[in-house]
Amino acid sequence: MKVEIWSDVMCPFCYIGKRKFEKALEQFPHKDKINIIWKSFQLDPDSVTDPNLNAIDHLAQRKGWSKEQTIETTQHVASIARQVGLDFHFEKAVVANSFDAHRLSHLAKKYNKQNELEEKLFAAYFSEEKNTGDHSTLLQIGKELHFDENELTEVLNGDAYSKDVEQDILEAQQIGVRGVPFFVIDRKYAVSGAQDPETFLNALNKAYEEQPATDSN
Repeated sequence: MKVEIWSDVMCPFCYIGKRKFEKALEQFPHKDKINIIWKSFQLDPDSVTDPNLNAIDHLAQRKGWSKEQTIETTQHVASIARQVGLDFHFEKAVVANSFDAHRLSHLAKKYNKQNELEEKLFAAYFSEEKNTGDHSTLLQIGKELHFDENELTEVLNGDAYSKDVEQDILEAQQIGVRGVPFFVIDRKYAVSGAQDPETFLNALNKAYEEQPATDSN
């Protein structure tokens, strides 16, 4: 079974959704037959990486909210994150364009390490105060996953996988994805948002039950 997840590194509910989906997978008896594919999506494709701008100030500017309203909103999201074991620091998160991080995700797909990479990218952005738009940060994350350093450098310094990122974004538009996270299970069921684990589990079970008897996936 194939599960495609449209997501963005700077999306808090994508990280929360990842945790909730993982909890559903723990209860799914056929989890060893699941092939997870992370798909690129940019919530703010025009954002410019700015180490001097934190996520709270950026969100206030982008949404036209007051500082107080933005702090209250992000504190609420952080409390939701804590419920699934995540520690968010919006006040220290470095605003960064996510395009290069998405390119790195496509490289990780080649190594069958997308899930591990996405986890490190989310943690870097929301919990570790790292600049996920900075090539040195991305290089270090790739090295931690034992990617070839020369290949990493070549990818980051060029435009490799740019078309793959753009194709993912185009495909999201074609199937009507308006927000992330967006989960597509076996091209049969879609789950939008960071839903409860039970919702994911129900969709997984339904998709599995509808597989052809001869399907070996």
